[in-house]
Order: sequence, then structure tokens, then C-alpha cells
Amino acid sequence: MTDHTLHVRDGKIYFPEPLSPAIIVRRPNRFIIDVDVDGTVVGCHCPTTGRIGNLVLDGLPCLLSRSHSSSRKTPYTVEAVTVDAPDDPAEPSWIGISQNAANRYVEQALRSRLLPGIVTTDSLRREQVLGQSRLDFLANDDTYIEVKTPLDNLQVTLGDHARTRPHTPLDSTDRMVRHIGELGRSLAAHQRAILLVCFLYDNPGFQVLKSSRHNWVKAQVAEALHQGVEIWQVNFQLDTTGVRVLSHHELTRQFQD
Repeated sequence: MTDHTLHVRDGKIYFPEPLSPAIIVRRPNRFIIDVDVDGTVVGCHCPTTGRIGNLVLDGLPCLLSRSHSSSRKTPYTVEAVTVDAPDDPAEPSWIGISQNAANRYVEQALRSRLLPGIVTTDSLRREQVLGQSRLDFLANDDTYIEVKTPLDNLQVTLGDHARTRPHTPLDSTDRMVRHIGELGRSLAAHQRAILLVCFLYDNPGFQVLKSSRHNWVKAQVAEALHQGVEIWQVNFQLDTTGVRVLSHHELTRQFQD
């Protein structure tokens, strides 16, 4: 999926074509997920090289987007998984796992003014330099936005069928802290800087978990907030045809406590 193929109608961001359901067989490495597509095992692109919670992906239902590029080695990308019970008659609750796609959804939501609590955009530019960092967006020439899509800890309820591995402590925080520090140090008068924590599933009870460098991270974040950085959360709901903004709200006070 590319930016220009997404379109918005009635408050929903639609994919260029519907996603296809399939079943994951295994994840042999960071870049590939083997998927059962109509009885044939196909190697599909995994859009995140990190862990997806502490899930064992084998056997989980997933959604695939098809690539139409002749140069791609993998014909599909795994866009989402679900941990809902297989016999649940309700529509699955999908967990999007593509961090690149999250940026595209946020861009479309900003351009279509679907995040009015955060900012109403008259102009939006991508990949803007601030200090020593390249940030995702600059809205209205005065509001920098950096999008983070955490997947290492999925804050969802797992059914009995879902298998997990031991969850090692999170220690990959340097890039996030560097970006939030740059946001704070580089702010000029009348500018805003927003760290937007994006979930491609419903996560109303987001919790900040301790990392192996918790005290250092907390101090760096506190300094950035003192300099004026805001932290916001957006939850998207994903289905086979597109995504909707479920909610968006400010988290700054939660990080100050």
C-alpha cells in the first residue's frame, strides 16, 4: 500500500483493495512470515523486524495485502493478526503490525482532519528535520509530530488458544528517548512538538511499562515535557477494507505522574 492509494470516505481510511484472510504457519526469521493461503504455504513480508508482543504467531489468523510490484520477492505483506478465539462468532478484533502503515494512516487522518483534538491541519509536510532528528510530520509550519507504534508489548486480552513466550525486559528505548529529547531541545517560541503513540487496535487502558533503563528514560522524558513536548495517543480500528480513528487523547499528564 502506498500513500496515494489510500482514500477517505465518511471518516474511514480505505485500502486500495480489501485485505485477504489467511492463517500463519510460522515466522522463520525477522523478515518473513510463512502463511497458509488457500492450502499453499507462502512466504510473506513481515513489516516489523522486532517482536510482536510475546506471541507465538503459529496458527493465528492474519490479514494480507497483495503486492503488485514485479520486483518484490514476497507477494504479500502480513498487515494484521488476531488473538480472538477461532470459534468466536463475532467479527475478529485485528491488531495491525505494520509500523510504516501506521504513519500512512496518521497522515491521512491529519490531512482529513480526523484528529481535531490534536491539531487541525491546513498544511502537512513529511519527514522534517528538527535538531539532529528527522521527524515524521510538520503541521501548519509550527507543530512537529513524531509517530511511535509500540508492538513489543501488546496490551490486549489473550484467549486460551494464544501461545506466548517469556517476555524479556524492554531495553530498546534509545531512539524514542533521542527523538523526544530533540523535540524538547529544539522547540522555538510558538511551536508545538507532539509524540504520538499510535495503536492499530483498541487500547483504551494504555500503560507505560518499566524498561531496563527506567529511571534514565523517565528523567529524559520529564525534561522534554518540561520544555513543552506533548504526548498523545491515537487508537485505530482495522478491518479488511480500511481503518477508522477510534479515539485520540492526551497522555502528557500520565507521563508526568
